[in-house]
Amino acid sequence: MITTIRHHDYLMEALASPVEAAAYLNSVAEDGKIEYLLKALRNVVEAQGGVGALAKKTKLSRTTLYKTLSATGNPEVATLDAILAVYGIRIGFFAVATR
Repeated sequence: MITTIRHHDYLMEALASPVEAAAYLNSVAEDGKIEYLLKALRNVVEAQGGVGALAKKTKLSRTTLYKTLSATGNPEVATLDAILAVYGIRIGFFAVATR
């Protein structure tokens, strides 16, 4: 018998790992669309315990976090850095071969 798992459940399980979450965010960031990156970050937040847990760890209000992570959010780099640091992830820049 073949067992199945819902995609969302699989994603939440995978994103509980900082290594998987970082790889997921990097792959989404390659698209260059902030709304996709914010959605991906919302998925990571959900997988790691939700906005309430994040608010306690970052000392940011839930309202601020919901606005920051919304589809129309415009987060500052410092805010993104604070959120990612909670999950053991950091923002990075990498050289791209130009030839």
